[in-house]
Amino acid sequence: MLQPVRTKYRKAHKGRIHGIASRCNYINYGAYALKAMEPNRIIGKQIEAARVALTRHMKRQGRVWTRIFPNVPVSKKPVEVRMGKGKGSPEYWACRVKPGRILFEVDGISEKIAKEALYKASAKLPIKTKFIKRFV
Repeated sequence: MLQPVRTKYRKAHKGRIHGIASRCNYINYGAYALKAMEPNRIIGKQIEAARVALTRHMKRQGRVWTRIFPNVPVSKKPVEVRMGKGKGSPEYWACRVKPGRILFEVDGISEKIAKEALYKASAKLPIKTKFIKRFV
């Protein structure tokens, strides 16, 4: 599962996801990509599940680039614990995704296979996505 090796702080504020993506909003590496269309947090397990679905459909052909990384710790208190007594311990890692952000890029395969593979990957994610291709 994806998570940072070390961070400056153990816990983070929840925060809000405002605006549209100003970074990672163009295809840089591959020919086809999956683009986020709405804001949300994507956890490490979802990123990994999407990547596995993507590579399985591609059958070890082509190349995949993951353009997101879970770097925000999400804390959670145990079940049936009373209010107060501080913030819970970090439970999992998430990535804040703004609309317009490129999530995955693929290259070295046909457009048909890329479209199907990215569609299967998008089914594992909690947001609406869009298939895009590079215009050269």
